[in-house]
Amino acid sequence: MTQTVNQPAVTVPSNELEKWMHMYQQMLIIRLFEEQVNELYQTGQMPGLAHLYSGEEAVAVGMCEALRHDDYITSTHRGHGHCLAKGAKVDRMFAELLGKAAGYCRGKGGSMHIADPVSGNLGANAIVGGSAGIATGAGLSAQQRHTDQVAVCFFGEGALGQGVIYEVMNMASLWKLPVIYVCENNLYSEYTGYKEVTAGSIVDRPKAFGIHTEEVDGQDVRQVHETALHLVEQARRHQGPAFLLCNTYRYYGHHVGDINRSYYRPKEEEQYWRDERDPLKILSQWLIGQKMAEPLMFEQIQQEVNQIVEHGVRFAQNAPYPDPSEVSRHVYA
Repeated sequence: MTQTVNQPAVTVPSNELEKWMHMYQQMLIIRLFEEQVNELYQTGQMPGLAHLYSGEEAVAVGMCEALRHDDYITSTHRGHGHCLAKGAKVDRMFAELLGKAAGYCRGKGGSMHIADPVSGNLGANAIVGGSAGIATGAGLSAQQRHTDQVAVCFFGEGALGQGVIYEVMNMASLWKLPVIYVCENNLYSEYTGYKEVTAGSIVDRPKAFGIHTEEVDGQDVRQVHETALHLVEQARRHQGPAFLLCNTYRYYGHHVGDINRSYYRPKEEEQYWRDERDPLKILSQWLIGQKMAEPLMFEQIQQEVNQIVEHGVRFAQNAPYPDPSEVSRHVYA
């Protein structure tokens, strides 16, 4: 997206500054999008629930910025961030959430089933671990068609309790498929601390299949992106799958209706992650500390993103609902 920012006083490679400022903007778009989704739910304008991605933006942006337009991703029930990071438009995203015909699935998919094959997004999935087979199949397709496309499978640590993850990782390793399994460990499987339901070490699981494994700070978009570039390049060179564990945190509840969270996680913990581990703050403070950027630049991006999100909401609110005759269209039996 086009952005207008003041240049810093020091001399730095322009492409380097533009890269990080673009990622900051992408993360901010996701953050403000999700805040608006929460508002739409609370004011009764959005049917159904949504699972907010706020706090985890660095994972989606750092990973997707390492991909090409024709690469694939699959997503989760907490998938808005992945969709936006891979190229989905804010206005059509809002339209889908409000059940409008202009949405990516013509208003029939809703929050947990947004897909946009044009941008390589093979779909969010309400089934925990449900997209692992889809991503692995996309990797097999790329291999069979002799392309250098890569498939990325996003999933939460709760999906490690699903057998399909291990079945497809086994196949991907045996066949050296170009698939990257990105585990977003936000510390909680719904309302349960992950250590209560996940035995042993997460990274030991993919290693058992001979899969190259990395672990990064999921709040630092630079660390996620630099690691992603390496893993994607390996996959393009037909060196097989990889597993990337991103340690992160969701700022809100399991879903928009999960408001009183004190019975399963303390407020002090939430405040710590917001104050000290915010991916937007981590990147902006680093850029300012390196004298690559000035505070005014981030204020300008904030204004631009506010306008993008406000326009997207108005577009969705004013868009028509699908015609009732569409209820049986695009349904396969």
